[in-house]
Amino acid sequence: MKAEQKLCHAGIMHFFRNRLVVLGLVLLATVLLYLLLPAIRQGSMEPFLNVQRMGLTGGSPTAPTARFPKPVNITIRTGQLAGDPPLFFRETISVDAAGKKMQPRLQVVLLHGQAFTSKTWEDLGTLTLLASHGYQALALDLPDSETMKTDQNRTNLLLRFLDSLGVQAPVLISPSMSGRFSLPLLMLHSSRLRGFVAVAPVGTKLYSEQQYHSIQTPTLIVFGALDGSLGTQSLKNLSQLPHHTVVRIDGAKHACYMDKPREFHQALLIFLSKLNRETLSQHGRKKEILPEEKK
Repeated sequence: MKAEQKLCHAGIMHFFRNRLVVLGLVLLATVLLYLLLPAIRQGSMEPFLNVQRMGLTGGSPTAPTARFPKPVNITIRTGQLAGDPPLFFRETISVDAAGKKMQPRLQVVLLHGQAFTSKTWEDLGTLTLLASHGYQALALDLPDSETMKTDQNRTNLLLRFLDSLGVQAPVLISPSMSGRFSLPLLMLHSSRLRGFVAVAPVGTKLYSEQQYHSIQTPTLIVFGALDGSLGTQSLKNLSQLPHHTVVRIDGAKHACYMDKPREFHQALLIFLSKLNRETLSQHGRKKEILPEEKK
């Protein structure tokens, strides 16, 4: 009887030891998976993006240089400008290895569509991505466009935002509803913009061919291939701008940056990189001319 009890006890102990070993292995596998998953996911993001470009050829996102090193610390800060209406915004602050605030290649102001806010660009990773490539990103929460009855009122709101934060010659990104704000600014104060990124904005049919032809601002027209309404309409009208390039994002609907963020980001970075190179080239030519002008 005692022998049987010993055998039974030994069997139970063996069973529990095996269970503990199995649980230990499962726990170890879980920890390894948790540690490796980010790297696996990052690796799956690496292949080149299949974006169909129409007029956007060559180039790649600008790499870090001695003049524009890669930031070591990026912070997304929120703020609010007093006024009527008050303006809530998010901005990126980039710091270099010495702890100093970095000068951006370009400043990029992001507006949003009807169903979104500035938080959309943060959640999508756009703000951090832009900052990591040397750009300062500023995302503005727009008020209801119906509360601002005229184009001049909406233009003044954007000018107040730019002037209050000392933003000069930014690239303006305008999806959908925000076209009610961005297009009047483009038409009335195009010299304030270094570039314009139109993502199927509303209101493009309100302007004439002559008005479009008078705008010299470099423009990137982005639309989802499945957007048969505003996408098609904005492409037709904005193509009258003399300095435009077009990117159609396959498999994406109206909010193409939400459906295909990688493709959208790739096209945006290439466009910004091109603008940055042109800006540096223009500054270089001005420096070469100055000594002759002094003579």
